[in-house]
Amino acid sequence: MDITRRQILALFPAAAVFLAAACWTSVPVFGEQVGHKTILAATPPMGWNDWAHYECRYTSKTILDNAQALVSTGLAARGYKLVAIDDCWMAKERDANGDLQVDPQRFPDGMKPVADAVHKLGMEFGIYEDAGSKTCVGAAGSGLPKRGGQDHFLQDARLYASWGVDYFKLDNCNVYVAHGETEEQAFRMAFAAEHEALEAVGRPIIFSECAASVFLGTPDRYTVLSWGKGYGQVFRQGTDMDDFHAASPNRSRFRSVLWNYAYTLPLGRFQEPGNWADPDFLIAGDGGMSLAESRSQMALWSMMSAPLILSSDVAKLTPEALAIVGNEAVIAIDQDPLGQMATLVGRSPETDVLFKRLADGAAAVAVLNRSEAPVKVDLRPADFGFAAGAECTLDAKDLWNGQEQSSVSTLQAEVASHDTIIWRIQASSQCGKPSRTGTITLTNEVKNRPYSIHSIEGYARCLTAPGTVGECTGAARQSWTFTPQGELRSGHQCMAVLGGKPLLEACSPANAQYWRYTLEGNLVNNGNLQCLTAAGPGSKPQSLRMQVCGHSLATQIWSLPN
Repeated sequence: MDITRRQILALFPAAAVFLAAACWTSVPVFGEQVGHKTILAATPPMGWNDWAHYECRYTSKTILDNAQALVSTGLAARGYKLVAIDDCWMAKERDANGDLQVDPQRFPDGMKPVADAVHKLGMEFGIYEDAGSKTCVGAAGSGLPKRGGQDHFLQDARLYASWGVDYFKLDNCNVYVAHGETEEQAFRMAFAAEHEALEAVGRPIIFSECAASVFLGTPDRYTVLSWGKGYGQVFRQGTDMDDFHAASPNRSRFRSVLWNYAYTLPLGRFQEPGNWADPDFLIAGDGGMSLAESRSQMALWSMMSAPLILSSDVAKLTPEALAIVGNEAVIAIDQDPLGQMATLVGRSPETDVLFKRLADGAAAVAVLNRSEAPVKVDLRPADFGFAAGAECTLDAKDLWNGQEQSSVSTLQAEVASHDTIIWRIQASSQCGKPSRTGTITLTNEVKNRPYSIHSIEGYARCLTAPGTVGECTGAARQSWTFTPQGELRSGHQCMAVLGGKPLLEACSPANAQYWRYTLEGNLVNNGNLQCLTAAGPGSKPQSLRMQVCGHSLATQIWSLPN
């Protein structure tokens, strides 16, 4: 269940009847011509949404004031062009024709004038609905009623098109599950119906789907992520960002930034242009976020090629905050047309090191300091998969302060507590092309565990040579290379299957050393066609074994370097 949604029940007491696991996001609708096909959201959408700052405390004036602020601050010119409305815009019930009605207190002139005003500013307009018969706050939804009946997906999509909607988000509360049907099947039918409805209205509308969020920590999560790629362009897959509350404006929200980053980073295999993993709103610069923490969220979201959807009172962002979210060099990392999720190069108890290939042959490197004290970092080109040796050097630019380094053999810096440094680097010709090098992690998902223990340290565990899974320490034994041939290399040794057991041996051309990596996250050995498996959950280092591949078994789902 989405923890932050409980807080709105004070505003909507009746919503307690309908509240279910939720996901909240939004984003824009820019298309790019590729050959004869237009890809919607060819780069991660950018813009603004009301929810994480205002929840239901907004009107049409709130929406238009923030749209104008995006323009006046210069953020719109830097790509923040979506203005999206979240839950609470609709009335509790539909009209006599079955059409959605706007809440007249929030939108006294209706929705079309708001959309028109947004478009007049040169912006894109987005709106929200739910796959259930009621939204997360108990307003009218689009899905099947709880006791069966007719859905409203197509009827509502026609209404959105008539308003000029460019971006649409579908949440996951109150989805009707018929007798004899699984929850995953019900969700697939609902989100497929929405996809078909949006396709039928003759207007390109980006579809942001929240189907996978409710399945975080369940065996069906990766099934939903797999079929979701065919329905929409943006996908949420976990809990919400902590919301702003005026009564406690300085309450820290950084924990939710780290948690949403943690569960999104392992999903690089699902991401490509036109399919973006969304870790939820950009709250950088808003209450409860220091400048260091704001830099971290902006850098981490950009390294993940995540949608950059601000949720704040834009007019009240300080010059320092505007400089962070409006940093053109960092935005360029996010908007890089290659669209890669960053690779987790290394993780220690204090830091994460990320590496991201860019379309022009350059790369980005980021170091997150999760600790409460400054840390010094010293990184070599070989850490990122470049050739080892003194001939390989890097040109690097710190994207926060503009400081440049030329022909260096190491990247060195001191990173403040909760801060993230981000460099754009260009490797010398002697470095060659980077291999897929970094950590191999196993996620430790547990359904409905207390939100307070959601943490990077508890969520992902690292594959460690010669063959265990345990705490990520940043040690060299946790660095692996996945070769084009399908080898899992640790130094000069390869993971092989001998006598039915996984172990390291000298690399040689052999089926027992070749692995196939599936979309679901399985590592399937070419020799015995079984899956690399951690031998049961637990906090202590786990041994490895080979086992018949199961359906989304938590002990068989690995995240590899991208």
